[in-house]
Amino acid sequence: MSKNQKRYKGKYGVKNPNREYAETFAELAIKDNTSGDDDDSSSEDTDKGVDGVPYFPIAMWDLNHCDPKKCSGRKLQRHGLIKSLKLGQQFKGLVLSPIGVLTVSPLDRSIVESAGVAVIDCSWARIEETPFSKMKSPFPRLLPFLVAANPVNYGKSCKLTCVEAIAAVLHICGFPKEAKYYLSKFSWGHSFLKLNEELLDLYSKCDSSQDVLDVQKKYLEESDEKRKEARDNMWPSSSDSSDDEYEEGESNNDESKT
Repeated sequence: MSKNQKRYKGKYGVKNPNREYAETFAELAIKDNTSGDDDDSSSEDTDKGVDGVPYFPIAMWDLNHCDPKKCSGRKLQRHGLIKSLKLGQQFKGLVLSPIGVLTVSPLDRSIVESAGVAVIDCSWARIEETPFSKMKSPFPRLLPFLVAANPVNYGKSCKLTCVEAIAAVLHICGFPKEAKYYLSKFSWGHSFLKLNEELLDLYSKCDSSQDVLDVQKKYLEESDEKRKEARDNMWPSSSDSSDDEYEEGESNNDESKT
């Protein structure tokens, strides 16, 4: 496990220290973000003409930590788009879990294609008591840095819902249509792709888990630098202000001498 993973590992993957990232996309915080996941406005009618129904299994372990009316996993279950797993039951495909060592990458496409994807539906507030060891898979994985678009954690780094986590894996592994299909069941789903469009595109072009981590590191460093430059341009340093005051004083003295 790399130092980068150890430092930021969370429920589905890394946690980023730069939570201000989503502020750049404040215009995406539309009225959808005030509605709950129990909004079924994107219901069976959206199935008509939608391409991207996956031919591989999508599953979850539901620990009943969340409000059923606001749980994205439960909503997918109501649509028949996700299979429920029992504690102790093994899943042969890729599973997003904190016990993973590798980060999801396009190299995992064959695993997803042949055996599917599973997530663990638990509360962020109850991570410590979640029995991850009872949710087994030969392919546990972590997610790289991404920003949540769900109404509860909008703009927060890595605090994704089940459907966001599933969509992220699908997109990174080369199934963008399937990712979009799952997100289409939620009125705010399109915002997740908008917020993370650049990162998802970069991750999907990587060759390995390490490549994904390298891209993540470079992106976060560049984002930090841009924010620093923006702050510096907005608020000049004290030394700059002193220099300006000094030059103004000298100019006034010269005028008084003439």
